[in-house]
Amino acid sequence: MIEILSPAELLRAKEAGALVANILHTLKGRCTVGTNLLDIDQWAKVMILEAGAVSCYVDYAPSFGRGPFGHYICTGVNDAVLHGLPRDYALADGDLLTLDLAVSLRGVAADSAISFIVGESKPAQSVAMIDATERALRAGIAAARPGARIGDLSYAIGSVLSEAGYPVNTEFGGHGIGSTMHQDPHVPNMGRPGRGYKLRPGLLLALEPWVMANTAELVTDADGWTLRSVTGCRTAHSEHTIAITKDGAEILTLPTLP
Repeated sequence: MIEILSPAELLRAKEAGALVANILHTLKGRCTVGTNLLDIDQWAKVMILEAGAVSCYVDYAPSFGRGPFGHYICTGVNDAVLHGLPRDYALADGDLLTLDLAVSLRGVAADSAISFIVGESKPAQSVAMIDATERALRAGIAAARPGARIGDLSYAIGSVLSEAGYPVNTEFGGHGIGSTMHQDPHVPNMGRPGRGYKLRPGLLLALEPWVMANTAELVTDADGWTLRSVTGCRTAHSEHTIAITKDGAEILTLPTLP
């Protein structure tokens, strides 16, 4: 299903996007050495419910997961890049943490992810990997405009990641979003320009470049959800929800909090 949102629905999408961004911004500020992943999940739960929003994750049970996700946020540490199931783990200095959050507010969903390093230690390779995903995300957004094709966005994203030296996995990537979290079209992180669905005003997309330092192969954790690099290398993930407008792309998941 591909949805084209009405002007009223787009206004609600902006509200949902700001909520997601502000929660992630707040959580990042609270994540210090010693913070437990389960505490992050509880903080997210409280903020979602206080806003009158609905988690897109708690009851989420796709074919690639093991039953309902059962938590409010994805927390990936170091080699865990996607669908990180919160667990009893205290963050250590230098850990690379990814927080991925999706909520629905007034019937419209928004989705965003950030990666950052916890504590004072800043491993150069981890910093570079996070930077590559953020640059790739900006490139994908810059390519998003009415009349462009999904392949144009995928090509822009993949070019940045490949030029930075990272293998690119196309099994999981960006996606349409609207009344539900995951919709068509799929937006792989590598593609050919001029191919795929033509973008129209009112379309919402969640673009999400993610990489693993030295492999494109994933392995599923014993928890049935968390996807890790098969080599145990570090990973990074950046994501924004954008709206296609007549003038280009508008990022909906930028924080409004100071």
